[in-house]
Amino acid sequence: MRKLNSFLVGICAIIVILWGTSFVLQRQSGSVSDKLVIYNWGDYIDPELLAKFTKETGIEVQYETFDSNEAMYTKINQGGTTYDIAVPSDYTIDKMIKEGLLLKLDKGKIKGLENIGPEFLGMSFDPENDYSIPYFWGTVGIVYNKKQLDTYPKHWEDLWKPEYKDSIMMVDGAREVLGLGLNSLGYSLNSKNMSQLRQAEQHLNDLTPNIKALVGDELKGYMIQGDAPIGVTFSGEASEMLYENEDLVYVVPTEGSNLWFDNMVIPKTAKHIDEAYAFINFMLEPENAAQNAEYIGYSTPNTSAKELLPDEIKNDTAFYPTQETIDRLEVYDNLGQKWLGIYNDLYLQIKMYRKTVNRKASL
Repeated sequence: MRKLNSFLVGICAIIVILWGTSFVLQRQSGSVSDKLVIYNWGDYIDPELLAKFTKETGIEVQYETFDSNEAMYTKINQGGTTYDIAVPSDYTIDKMIKEGLLLKLDKGKIKGLENIGPEFLGMSFDPENDYSIPYFWGTVGIVYNKKQLDTYPKHWEDLWKPEYKDSIMMVDGAREVLGLGLNSLGYSLNSKNMSQLRQAEQHLNDLTPNIKALVGDELKGYMIQGDAPIGVTFSGEASEMLYENEDLVYVVPTEGSNLWFDNMVIPKTAKHIDEAYAFINFMLEPENAAQNAEYIGYSTPNTSAKELLPDEIKNDTAFYPTQETIDRLEVYDNLGQKWLGIYNDLYLQIKMYRKTVNRKASL
């Protein structure tokens, strides 16, 4: 019996040692942290606010970044690394809710929700805001260089004008490109009608001569440097472009475009839930939200914060469109795997068509 007891004690000791080693390794790899872990887009918060939050609350922050909704979703879905706050976009929030990846919010712990404009609440991806709180919002539109053009594009259909040959740089995204194609024909950018999607594909093929390049983050630099007179991009990116180059102008086509949201959520695996609520409440304070909006250049959904912004920012209808324009904008729906695949396939065909045309033109 004594030998058996000794054996059991030995087994228990090994288990404790292994558990301790595992814990240390997790701490070293970043999967467990004694800090509030925030997972956000790169350069998407004023660093001074993080320092201010820690000073006011005593809560230290570990700030990590991602460059796409897909990368963020995969990391959270796979587990291993624990995040307390994440900032996904609209359609990804819908996907994460349906897959049970988010914590349902206790609104009794949230202070300042009344500062968010009612027009930015109750969106299709989270109808009761049970899982997400608006952080920033914006649009997809046209940025152009007024010194490089004789006539200025104001509507999607203008992009097809022959005078804009080899003049347009477009953000490289299936939803964005197909969305403008659908909107230019008067269709919803969430269309699940194959006839409409095929029409949009053909119409975008016809745009090929005018497309100079399909690019990612580098589009911002190209437009600032004047490498192209026209770009199709996100409002936040456009804001940075306009700040660097006074010849640039941003417009949102009134016939329709994308209205996007990035919202704060608490992943279901969060370890510092009270601290996460403290951060949400901190960012809902008008003074902090205004400071963040002025630093980042994106539009704040916090109407109390908007009133604190300089007049030249809050009165700029390019970045704070009229309600009439907003009413014509659409949030990207979570299309589901089938239709998302169809959109991606159509976009790939458009890119292949463009390559074929360009190759023939170079012969």
